[in-house]
Amino acid sequence: MTTPADAPARRRQKFLPTLFRTTAFKLTAAYLVIFALFAAFVLGYVAWNAQRLLTDQIRSTIDAEIQGLAEQQRQGGIRRLVNIIERRSRGPGASLYLVTTPVGERIAGNVEAIPPGTLDRTGESEIEYARSSETVDTPSHALVRVFMLPAGFRLLVGRDLEERDRLGAVIRRAAGWSAALVFILGCFASWFVARRVLKRIDGMSETAHGIMEGDLKGRLAITGTGDELDRLALNLNAMLDRIGELMAGMQQVTDNIAHDLKTPLTRLRNRAEEALRSAKSPDELRASLDGAIEEADNLIRVFNALLMLARLEAGRVSENMAELDLSEIVSGMAELYEPLAEEAGLALVGEVEPDLRIVGNRELVGQAIANLIDNALKYGGPEQGGDGTVTIAARRNGAEIELSVADHGPGIPEADRGRALDRFVRLDTSRSKPGFGLGLSLASGVVRLHGGHLSLEDNAPGLRVVITLPMAESKSVETQPAPEAQSSTAVANPAGVPSS
Repeated sequence: MTTPADAPARRRQKFLPTLFRTTAFKLTAAYLVIFALFAAFVLGYVAWNAQRLLTDQIRSTIDAEIQGLAEQQRQGGIRRLVNIIERRSRGPGASLYLVTTPVGERIAGNVEAIPPGTLDRTGESEIEYARSSETVDTPSHALVRVFMLPAGFRLLVGRDLEERDRLGAVIRRAAGWSAALVFILGCFASWFVARRVLKRIDGMSETAHGIMEGDLKGRLAITGTGDELDRLALNLNAMLDRIGELMAGMQQVTDNIAHDLKTPLTRLRNRAEEALRSAKSPDELRASLDGAIEEADNLIRVFNALLMLARLEAGRVSENMAELDLSEIVSGMAELYEPLAEEAGLALVGEVEPDLRIVGNRELVGQAIANLIDNALKYGGPEQGGDGTVTIAARRNGAEIELSVADHGPGIPEADRGRALDRFVRLDTSRSKPGFGLGLSLASGVVRLHGGHLSLEDNAPGLRVVITLPMAESKSVETQPAPEAQSSTAVANPAGVPSS
């Protein structure tokens, strides 16, 4: 049975394995190893250079003494050399001296024992030696040089390497302590950095878990340091905000779909029920069936519009692009809708410049223009006998084409213009006019697909919808042959999509 006192131990048992698996700990450990190797290389290089410097100094001292002693031997013979060596051997901190006969018998010097064969080879070597018979069991280390004298006598001069060995020991001891200190500090730094990073990551994980549990308002904490974790948190928070907006929009779309489709579905059911209950002749039954088919067609057009919007947002209709004459399309649409405008008591005026060419999909562009004209005719009626003109214009504007549809109706308040481009948004709260709130949304999707921009402006009074599209670059675009001009009805509503 566990007790509250065991909780810290359990947390440590859980924390340490997680700590060792963190990227921060691994990176810090890697930097520690690299730094330790670099420090070892530097210390080794310093020790090697220091020992080489001491060895060169010792070698220079030995060469200078040999030259001096050889000169004394030439001037006073072997006896004078022996006397000088005897005198120098007794001085404090004296070098190592040894003079032997040609057969190796010791004549003078302060060296008692040397390795066999040392005097047989001239030149420099490092040997172990003993200064007296009492120290034979504890030999010392020296750098010596053997010089051959006249008549076969041999001279050995050397210097003890105790200072060099002591320096090496000091450096090795310092390297050991430094390595231990680096290891301890490195482990502490790895633990501190990894623990700090892991704490922030755990906080992010807890927030993400809360979001997955349903707390969609949760956001990742930002410390304000501007480091990579802060940047990651900012991007993730922006993503969460966008997801929240999309979910809110989806909820709104769902509510609008339920509201807008409930009425035609109810009418469809009522017509079918009425036909079953009260139709007494084939003509009455046919009339009821015609009404039901009309309602079903309206529903099909709604779902076609939703499917088209989905395809536009996924970019799945961008392949069927060709160079088009926008002037021809706009003029054709104006001519097509002119009788409908007269029936609504409005005048449809076209102001189109010739030879406005774009790269796009003819059916989609025609559908977008048809939606805008249909909206203008439906909602652009003047109030209290005002100007009843609907103007569709297209002109060049630098390297772009500006297409506009303007009316003199009540317009759209500035606060609602951004929302008016969303799906199923109908500013006619009474919903007295037919439509499903998809016309502007579909037109905006078509414009985005063609690399353009759609904006809603005040026509004072009324609404002016402005579309900006890039002009076709005839020299750089490989155009495809445009499809044959379709009938005016097909261009106006190629997919059976409701215009508003």
